[in-house]
Amino acid sequence: MRTLDVIVAVLLVVGGLNWGLVGLFDFDLVATLFGSIPVVQKTVYVLVGLSAIYQIIGLKGIQTRWHVK
Repeated sequence: MRTLDVIVAVLLVVGGLNWGLVGLFDFDLVATLFGSIPVVQKTVYVLVGLSAIYQIIGLKGIQTRWHVK
């Protein structure tokens, strides 16, 4: 599960950075990188959203696995 936690964390960082760029500079990095492949672009957005849901639902379990008090 720790591997999944790390993947989720990376996806959330990517999503956060992307939204920061959109908010500050009106620049969508995901669309720029994958705009020519719409299915990949949409997949990235869906994975970031699922990662957020995973974090919300499993926060207590993640803290337990990582021994966070």
